[in-house]
Amino acid sequence: MKKKLIITGCNGQLGRAINKELAPHSEYELVNTDVAELDITDIDKVMELAREVKPYAILNCAAFTNVNGCETAGDIVWKINALGPRNLSIAATEVGAKMLHISTDYVFDGHGTRPYTEFDTPDPQSAYGVTKLAGEKFVQQFAKEFFIIRTAWLYGDGNNFVKTMLKLSENHDVVRVVKDQLGTPTSAAELAKAMAYLLPTENYGIFHGTCEGDTNWADFTDEIFRLAGKSTKVDHITTEEYVKDNPASANRPAYSILDNFMFRLTGDFRFADWHDAIEEYIRGL
Repeated sequence: MKKKLIITGCNGQLGRAINKELAPHSEYELVNTDVAELDITDIDKVMELAREVKPYAILNCAAFTNVNGCETAGDIVWKINALGPRNLSIAATEVGAKMLHISTDYVFDGHGTRPYTEFDTPDPQSAYGVTKLAGEKFVQQFAKEFFIIRTAWLYGDGNNFVKTMLKLSENHDVVRVVKDQLGTPTSAAELAKAMAYLLPTENYGIFHGTCEGDTNWADFTDEIFRLAGKSTKVDHITTEEYVKDNPASANRPAYSILDNFMFRLTGDFRFADWHDAIEEYIRGL
């Protein structure tokens, strides 16, 4: 009998990537849900689906990810990013399912000087980070068997930074991009591989999951344009200059580099280097 997996946020970048990654795995049956099929903020609906499906695992790819929008959206951000994971975790425990939840680098303060490990203390500085950390805590509180993967700078099949830059390049000779925010661009395809790797194991806990290496947004944009054969120039600006032009923007971390420490400590899974991952992504566009 196939192991059923409930996937939330199936139409998002990661939801699509995990579907593609797990498609060849004949031992799984995917039960795909997005907001139209399942409101994760409604505990009764979540419990009803879990009891009906009796899944092997619940993979939560749903989130309110508009960082600027989180600052003004109010309760709905808490419902999706905190209450949703809580409801899914309660359901997972009741039906004996594993819980796999995706979190973010935004749970840290962004003032680091070395890559953050899973053992560093979170200190979020934005509504997005605060609500995502609350979601993590609920998963730890209510799920009996859980994996939490914190990722960063994600791009895949959907709206993302890479596609935004490529679209801008169509009618701009120059784009202004910040040079003083450090992190690691991470392919949704690579993150999906990590999820598939953890899923059948009992290697529970919190993991950092990003591509290897690091860069800044401006240099990343240079690489995107180079690989895509675009002649658009990148004006490397400071965050201060950016905020002056965009005063409504949320507080974004200056340092977002995560160390995939637990993956190294507990097994042989390794993410691709970010250069290789973005090259493969752009080749497939």
